[in-house]
Amino acid sequence: SNPNVILLMADDLGIGDLGCYGNRTLRTPNIDRLAEEGVTLTQHIAASPLCTPSRAAFLTGRYPIRSGMASFSRVGVFLFSASSGGLPSEEIAFSKLLKQSGYATALIGKWHLGMNCESSNDFCHHPLSHGFDYFYGLTVTNFRDCKPGQGSVFLKGVQKSLVIPIQIVGITLVSLAIVQYIGFLKVPFHALGYSLLITVISLGVLIFFFHHFRHLNCFLMRNHQIIQQPLSYENLTQRLTKEAMQFIERNTDAPFLLVLSYLHVHTALYASDNFRGKSKHGLYGDAVEEMDWSVGQILDVLENYNLSDKTLVYFTSDQGAHIEEISSSGEVHGGYNGIFKGGKSMNWEGGIRVPGILRWPGVIQASAYIDEPTSNMDIFPTIVKLAKAQLPSDRIIDGHDLMPLLQGKVTQSKHEFLFHYCNAYLNAVRWH
Repeated sequence: SNPNVILLMADDLGIGDLGCYGNRTLRTPNIDRLAEEGVTLTQHIAASPLCTPSRAAFLTGRYPIRSGMASFSRVGVFLFSASSGGLPSEEIAFSKLLKQSGYATALIGKWHLGMNCESSNDFCHHPLSHGFDYFYGLTVTNFRDCKPGQGSVFLKGVQKSLVIPIQIVGITLVSLAIVQYIGFLKVPFHALGYSLLITVISLGVLIFFFHHFRHLNCFLMRNHQIIQQPLSYENLTQRLTKEAMQFIERNTDAPFLLVLSYLHVHTALYASDNFRGKSKHGLYGDAVEEMDWSVGQILDVLENYNLSDKTLVYFTSDQGAHIEEISSSGEVHGGYNGIFKGGKSMNWEGGIRVPGILRWPGVIQASAYIDEPTSNMDIFPTIVKLAKAQLPSDRIIDGHDLMPLLQGKVTQSKHEFLFHYCNAYLNAVRWH
């Protein structure tokens, strides 16, 4: 019968943060157990060093520039729930193909690929519009601004962007008032008043928006319904894990696809009482170890229902660790990318080389290491073929089926080239 598929995706996790990739100070026994019982990919590459394009590539098996999910501006991700962009409806996600093949499908956690198009409830980019039967999580992402006391990702950028325009407007208004006063130029008084009023209103709206950012942008959804606004971080990982476990328990007799997309370890960092202060690497380490606990819970529920041998489990990160993240108190909130230079938002190897672990007892190799270039886009053709679904013939799929490599039937990856983009611009090419 068709295997169950569980895809576990961390957020901003460094390849050097896991024991199976060489870390000796963070405790990740459950993820290490996955590696011991399966295959560890040592050259596993994210399609982008940023969340939105990387996740679009993961879901579609295609470079994000093909689907329009690569930005031409500096900001390469969706920042607001009211953004009108998202994963286009004509793109085919693996969830859609597996659903058509009779799979129950669920996304638990982070989406970050848009929500609406033209109205606040058309849900054209929502996970349920891309083949998921069930959704519980965030449509945007985890922000510092969502957690009181964690600072803001917008404040410095807004200040930097507004200083010059405010200076220009102020100098213009003062200059017009002076030339009006000395009689050099006749300026209608109401024009000056309107200009000043518009400036004040614009600033007021901006201040209001960022003051209420948590309520407007940080919320938890179940399917199409908002169930918590603003988002609470209390026991959040436990809630996500419970939802995932309940989905598995509801579908023990039929094939299912579960994508558990963690909020860990994107900032704002958080950890529950059971994990806070327990690691050797501050709050970041606490968050990694809590995520590892969650992975263990998923593996345990598979064993309890005798589903381990029927389930392909995959663990990865959407990009490398955000090494530049420092809290307002000076604590390091970014992870570790091992020997590799750079991190999130950079195309140095530390930004795009990510963990890649796959386990399917009795079907793929155990305790094996594959030192061949692979991509998170490879998951699309791999699981579509396992589900006996038809790969789309009307578009280029950039990923390749991993099963021959995982089973030891071939020794070389099909990727002769891998292309690395900085947003929409080609930045580097990897040649096999």
